[in-house]
Amino acid sequence: MIQLSNVSLQRGIKVLFENANLAINPGQKLGLVGANGTGKSSLFKLLLGELHQDQGDLQIPASWNIAHMAQEVSSTDKSALDYILDGDVPLREAEAAIRHAEEQQQDNELAHAHDLFAQADGYTAKSRAEQLLAGLGFQQADVHRQVSDFSGGWRLRLNLAQALMSPSDLLLLDEPTNHLDLDAVFWLEQWLKNYPGTLIIISHDRDFLDSIVGYIAHVEQQQINYYRGNYSTFEVARAEQLAQQQAQHEKQQREIAHMQSFIDRFKAKATKAKQAQSRVKAMERMTKIAPAHVDTQFSFTFPKADNVSSPLLTIEDADMGYQGNRILSANCTILPEMRIGLLGANGAGKSTLIKSLVGDLALLSGKMTEGAHLHIGYFAQHQLEALDVSSTPLIHIQRLSPTASEQSIRNFLGSFGFNGDRANETVKLFSGGEKARLALALIAWKKPNLLIMDEPTNHLDMESRFALTVALQDFEGAIIIVSHDRHLLKNTVDEFWLVHDKKVDAFKGDLDDYHQWLKDQKKMTQGVSTETQRSGNEVKPSVDKKALRKREAEIRASLQPIRKKITKLEQEMEKYELRLSSINDQLNDTELYTDSCKTKLTELLQIQAESKQKFEQLEADWLEQQEWLEQQEQELRQSE
Repeated sequence: MIQLSNVSLQRGIKVLFENANLAINPGQKLGLVGANGTGKSSLFKLLLGELHQDQGDLQIPASWNIAHMAQEVSSTDKSALDYILDGDVPLREAEAAIRHAEEQQQDNELAHAHDLFAQADGYTAKSRAEQLLAGLGFQQADVHRQVSDFSGGWRLRLNLAQALMSPSDLLLLDEPTNHLDLDAVFWLEQWLKNYPGTLIIISHDRDFLDSIVGYIAHVEQQQINYYRGNYSTFEVARAEQLAQQQAQHEKQQREIAHMQSFIDRFKAKATKAKQAQSRVKAMERMTKIAPAHVDTQFSFTFPKADNVSSPLLTIEDADMGYQGNRILSANCTILPEMRIGLLGANGAGKSTLIKSLVGDLALLSGKMTEGAHLHIGYFAQHQLEALDVSSTPLIHIQRLSPTASEQSIRNFLGSFGFNGDRANETVKLFSGGEKARLALALIAWKKPNLLIMDEPTNHLDMESRFALTVALQDFEGAIIIVSHDRHLLKNTVDEFWLVHDKKVDAFKGDLDDYHQWLKDQKKMTQGVSTETQRSGNEVKPSVDKKALRKREAEIRASLQPIRKKITKLEQEMEKYELRLSSINDQLNDTELYTDSCKTKLTELLQIQAESKQKFEQLEADWLEQQEWLEQQEQELRQSE
């Protein structure tokens, strides 16, 4: 097992761990979570031996092989296939031994080397490596391309494939879903579920963690807290823990105040001096309970656009692509308040569609009509690279609005986590997550009425992802999102468009249906029976299977509208829950009940009453729709 006992680690002036403890049993799948900068990656370096603790003990079985996903972007003339095979060290050693024995013409050593090659499962190595490449979204033509030919994001995929190729007892993965599309995330989930060794994952993707891990290690305040269950279970347990801690802290503070009052009153009186002194000693012995601490939270909004057109954007009989090469064709209309998630395999044309919508890519043919007041806010990874690293967040906003007051800009940036002096720090000092937040701030400042976002959660931690989710829920314009973060998609979009077979169609289903659709597509492409191959006949599914798939599709399609309605009601309910929580916090302020605040108090109470009424109506509608859905599902099951 892995055992950390009273481990302390300091990097520079920052203390990351102080007397931290953690035990991980063989075969466990554990999610390592915590705010950016708390020490998660440093813990990986400790496990890899790249760092050494300042004090305490770290024990890992000496016989364990450790594999990890490198974060640096490699550049080499090796082919993608050879680069991945390099991850299997025993295989490469066996191959080197075979070459040496053949050169020296040593038959005994050659036989031994071939035995090592067989033990390393060398005869299937290339096939396994190609399967990893295919699962992570590479095409067959990519297998023999040089690593240096790939972009940074694709090289990180190669690093992931190399780590998965490595035989290991312990696998360490740091943000493996960054730069993956949804299809590759589904594939990686299944691969990791089947991984037999001990797995530790750093990830800010809660649905990804929920589907894989059974334990959570949370890094906070120089400690590592251990929880059983997936990420959702951890969130509930931690919330309860914080509530209990805060209640205990407040109770203790009342006890201390009472003791201190007694000491102050009677320490000068001879008859009470002894009792006062005993209370001083009791206070000294008391183990102080700290107030419950949650990582600094922030929230932001996308302000409402000044003007809106309807429709915002129309595409008619359009061919889209590059240099005359058609990637896809589309006919679509984007109306205000449409909330669309784009689905489709890597290379199907999602990026082509987005670049055409924002005007980065001219149409090959067809017509695109923009509304008179169309204002697009576009987020893509290259927005981070376009930031002026020598400037500050404050200067970035001032360039957009030279007449805006500095205080209004500071207030705005504060909602994105750039408080106080942080607004004047140069961007070159920022992490990837901070740069992403700044890019979002620049988009929000411009008040768009159409948000187009390509993987906006890359580099964002849980806190930032939650803030983005809430902001998108409250956004009053249209949204088009490409994301591998299912939690974001489930909570922000109302419909899906599928980019497939060189066209864009509405997808009649949710993300679970899309996952099943991907499986069905894979079966259709790969599921050729041996008998059919021998006969050379065309592959055709049996009538029963075809009818079954058709029936399942009809069931999903018939229930999808009600599922959409339920999801929309849930999103509305969550908005009002947040609003009521905010109002309750304000009503807890005692100053609100003074004569000078009567008007504000009356307004808040009125808003509270209206919000409660609206929430109760939404809840009643939700229960009604949920019951109807369950009834229909039951009837459909009985009719099968």
